[in-house]
Amino acid sequence: MLCAFCAPLAATAASAASDASASPVGAASAAHYPGKPVTVVVPFPPGGATDVIARLVAEKMAAQWKQAVIIRNQPGAGTTLAAEQMSRTSPDGYTLFMTTASHTISASLYARLNYDPIKDFTPISLSATIPLVLVTANGVPVKDLKSLIAYGKQQPNGLTMASSGNGTPGHLTGAMFTERTGVRLVHIPYRGDTPMLTDLVGGQVQMAFVTLSAALPHIKAGKLRAIALAHGKRVAAIQDVPTMAEAGLPDFHFATWFGMFAPAGLDPAIRARIHEAMHTAVADPALNRQLVDMGAEVNNSTPQEFQAFIADELKNWNEGVRLSGARVD
Repeated sequence: MLCAFCAPLAATAASAASDASASPVGAASAAHYPGKPVTVVVPFPPGGATDVIARLVAEKMAAQWKQAVIIRNQPGAGTTLAAEQMSRTSPDGYTLFMTTASHTISASLYARLNYDPIKDFTPISLSATIPLVLVTANGVPVKDLKSLIAYGKQQPNGLTMASSGNGTPGHLTGAMFTERTGVRLVHIPYRGDTPMLTDLVGGQVQMAFVTLSAALPHIKAGKLRAIALAHGKRVAAIQDVPTMAEAGLPDFHFATWFGMFAPAGLDPAIRARIHEAMHTAVADPALNRQLVDMGAEVNNSTPQEFQAFIADELKNWNEGVRLSGARVD
């Protein structure tokens, strides 16, 4: 189940062949790659969506290469700790970086970064995106987006909106929701999805924009009400939940995503080797189904498509940071 914009592997292979022919040394190096274990750095603790997806992909890549692919969790400072270290790592293809939307948000959120999120990294592939879903606590007397907006405008103090932290996709999406609808939202930041969802289910806060994979169990159990997906189309995991456009708010698309990078300067022939292994891994029917069951849209992009996607993400999240007023000095 691959998205429509993803180019076929044949095109990638042709591009890889072109890169390799342009660099005989690179081709020779790539022919023996990987000659030792490869490490994938994940800037989050074990157990989250990024960690799960990285492990699924790594397992399939290791099987192809007959070489270990090791996950190293390195959380801290909103993913910037691991990203800064990655930016200074040798671009030999033996240390890779599986990260998410935080990578592009950081470019606008942090006043000072000791690395460039774009120039210091080589994009390899966007594996999947998981849209944000607008959910409410069951005690909020609304059934759909129209009634939520009407109800929110009637509240003199606005609605309380939880997020997993300042500057996170859920926080920034809420700021853009206010800009588009005029509904005042009182932001209540938490330290991660678990405490946020606990209070949301308990009714201590009224609404949130939550990554679908995190909200899905609570939606299916009837503990949260799904209002609409901030996505261009419905997803199989909750087929009965409309998109924002279907619910009356067009062009409101926000998601977290999962993509692989290497440090800048990676040999094109080695990048082609890594991309080929990633593409084959993500295209595997069993892995594909696991991603879909998490609420993901499978992208499996080329490096060029991932680069273009990143450029768009930078613009989108920069606007969210501006509207939210979030800033980290």
